Amino acid sequence: MNGKMEKAYIQVLISNMERPDETIEVLFNPGEYTLDKSNQFQSTAILGLSTPLTQFVSGNAETLTMDLFCDTYEKGEDVRTYVNKLMNLLYINKDLHAPPLCRFVWGKFQFKATVEKISRKFTLFLGDGTPVRATLNVTFKEYKTLSEQLTERPLQSADRTKIRLLTKGDSLWLMAHREYGDPGQWRRIAAAKDLEKPRLVKAGKELKLPPVD
Repeated sequence: MNGKMEKAYIQVLISNMERPDETIEVLFNPGEYTLDKSNQFQSTAILGLSTPLTQFVSGNAETLTMDLFCDTYEKGEDVRTYVNKLMNLLYINKDLHAPPLCRFVWGKFQFKATVEKISRKFTLFLGDGTPVRATLNVTFKEYKTLSEQLTERPLQSADRTKIRLLTKGDSLWLMAHREYGDPGQWRRIAAAKDLEKPRLVKAGKELKLPPVD
């Protein structure tokens, strides 16, 4: 077992999303951190059903939250000199016209993000009022490009024709909900098969699902 303690740090990514322009050392490794992930859903009411259909809309960005402890008492330095380096991650960069991207790194753990929020609490001062100790509650919000997301989790395209078999208890609108994410697209399926009575289609019927225009 390797007993070496890895030091956490934050890479500032301005000119390149992979190569850091600046590295901000974390003075003390966090005692813990929290990762939050959630999804967004939409409910769609269907005529004749007692419960609306729940449709997945998108995933929300993951967030990383932690407390960072800062102490410059022994050096007699103003702790705000260090705190302001982190605060700059919230401010608009003149070249980007937006706050910069960053990457929190601690050993093998890496989290590319923007800084969403920083709460500062100063708890120790020199005689002249200079703060020398602070705790920062920092929230990082995950950042991924479209190409990164498609590479990680490729989805079956809805723009290709597919063949599906109608099973017992299934219906055109339920199939449209699964395949297109919209129950109202049942008309597209019915038209492709020229179904005169779409509500009476029997199980075992092979259906052609046309691509989305």
